[in-house]
Amino acid sequence: MHINLPTWLTLFRVALLPVMVVVFYLPFPGHNITAAIVFVLAAVTDWLDGYLARRLNLTSAFGAFLDPVADKLMVAVTLFLLVESHRGGWPGVLMAVTAAVIVGREISVSALREWMAEIGMRATVKVAFIGKLKTVMQMVALVVLIVQHEKAAEALRLYHIGEGLLVVAGVLTIWSGLHYLRAAWPSLRADGASGNGQA
Repeated sequence: MHINLPTWLTLFRVALLPVMVVVFYLPFPGHNITAAIVFVLAAVTDWLDGYLARRLNLTSAFGAFLDPVADKLMVAVTLFLLVESHRGGWPGVLMAVTAAVIVGREISVSALREWMAEIGMRATVKVAFIGKLKTVMQMVALVVLIVQHEKAAEALRLYHIGEGLLVVAGVLTIWSGLHYLRAAWPSLRADGASGNGQA
């Protein structure tokens, strides 16, 4: 199997995830900034691999499969790190619930798109503007929270801004999920349409 440049970038993004996890926990000065830089680098490769694939017509079945997997892994792993470091009290509960909503939506929409593809209706649930806005809000919130996850007193205000942005991202996550569900609903309601795939 030939692996093209966009797919190499996607693989690089996956490889950055364990690096970010290790840096996130290493006790050296500026580890939070370094972890945020690794996350931003991964996010940039997300944009770049898609741009190159379209610009240079370097699409592949493997790349099309791997790209959304890498995106969801990047968000899910980062959310797990933040939830683990944010335990205790209502802020911790809010963080955990928001993370659960975001990850749950990603799993649900992925399953919906897979099922729609099986019945030849994949275009019905293509990425919409609200989905792109949700992604941008998520990325900004996660960068802020990674940088400020230690919640030093002088940085607490910025941390709360990150928390607020993540909650907004959670609301957009629900909104975009309902948008895709509404688009797919006629097919979901159709008589004789059934899925019996077992995981």
